[in-house]
Amino acid sequence: MKDTMKDYQAYLFDLDGTLVNSEPLKAQALSMACKDYGVTVDQNIYKAVMGENWETVTGHFFLHAGISPSVSEFNLHFRTYYEALLSDQVSLNSGALRYIESLRAAGKPCAIVSSAASWMVEQILEDLAINHLFDVVITQEDVSKHKPDPQAYTFALHHLALPATAAVVFEDSSAGVLAGIQSGCDVIAFAHDFNGQNDFSQALQVIQNYDDLMPVQR
Repeated sequence: MKDTMKDYQAYLFDLDGTLVNSEPLKAQALSMACKDYGVTVDQNIYKAVMGENWETVTGHFFLHAGISPSVSEFNLHFRTYYEALLSDQVSLNSGALRYIESLRAAGKPCAIVSSAASWMVEQILEDLAINHLFDVVITQEDVSKHKPDPQAYTFALHHLALPATAAVVFEDSSAGVLAGIQSGCDVIAFAHDFNGQNDFSQALQVIQNYDDLMPVQR
């Protein structure tokens, strides 16, 4: 049965995993980049660090691969693969487009609040042609502190000129949920195949499909 959710004034979405299926693609690109160093690494090890900062993610893969390249060098390999995978395979999670379009039709501001680099966010929004659906887009370069720090969400709220109590956050990682909670917002967690090890106990609700949410009344 669908749960009726409070009618918030604004809706703030993490991007990777939460709105789009990019986390498995990111895992695949990380594994492919390791292969360039002559090592085969199971992409599923990404599940243990999904949602962590990039230094932690790359360090996890370096440890399993037994390699020690510079992160900047490794990132060039990763970016080549990730851009190609995004262009070919990125898609919105089930029900996400219908849900966001219903919010926009009801006059609700929406924002992207991502810890990913700007180039990743920009490519996804452009590939899916959904830039126009968001009033505010916050990326890694816009803040000095990253999730679980709430800075990105408080920055988005500042841009929207709204208090935290007027907004709801959608996240798919422990760090993201904590960032949303610490910003003062309610949080909805999105569960998928790559985030089963994350803690969603503080989330108001956990969904696997945006159709699980009642549409905004209008």
